Amino acid sequence: MEIQGVAHLHGAQPINGPHKVQASDPTPQAEAWMGVDELDISQEADLVDRVSDLPDIRADRVAEVRAEIAAGVYETDEKLDIALGRLLDEISG
Repeated sequence: MEIQGVAHLHGAQPINGPHKVQASDPTPQAEAWMGVDELDISQEADLVDRVSDLPDIRADRVAEVRAEIAAGVYETDEKLDIALGRLLDEISG
């Protein structure tokens, strides 16, 4: 229907049926993928999954560090240099 101004209206107009859409034939590539599910896991998600399998506390390592601290041999210049280097790397971002 066309509206031309407030006072001028045309009469009823015919209603056309819906447009028909023809289904296209599926492509060979689409047929190959039909019914196949695929899941990609990111490297980060895989790492998180592997970390969750680790024990929360490594008792053997804790005991080793405690023994070194008690013996006074845990803190070495080499370990302090490594720790300082990592700290500076983290700060400088």
